[in-house]
Amino acid sequence: MRGFDYSPFYRATVGFDRVFDLLDNVAGQTANGYPPYNIEKAGENAYKIVMAVAGFAESELSLTQKENELLVTGQSAPTADEGKQYLYRGIAGRNFERRFQLADHVKVTGAKLANGLLTIELERVIPEEKKARAIQIEGQAKPALTN
Repeated sequence: MRGFDYSPFYRATVGFDRVFDLLDNVAGQTANGYPPYNIEKAGENAYKIVMAVAGFAESELSLTQKENELLVTGQSAPTADEGKQYLYRGIAGRNFERRFQLADHVKVTGAKLANGLLTIELERVIPEEKKARAIQIEGQAKPALTN
């Protein structure tokens, strides 16, 4: 069952079924809000995802890109909380899995962890055959005039 009726768009578009399915999938995902993140536009074809992953080491984080999906997971190592008595525990150190749907031709170019922030750099690389190109128009050859 669809959450939104896309039928008016089907009348004027061809081949966008995947886009509408993607919108349905994203709308159906439940957001738990952890870990918090920002998505930034860093240039014409450059983007950044910045995730707050305080308490995670590089070895506890994993990034995987498969086709048009980026999966970020955090598996925190078990800590010895023995002997600790928390009056308030606000720093979440729980495991997480966050999925991002990427547009066609968007690739992860790098990732770095600094000051508790995981920065994932992405770039849209459009293949030459997909770029706009000028098409030369050939006119009808005029017959040569003979006298």
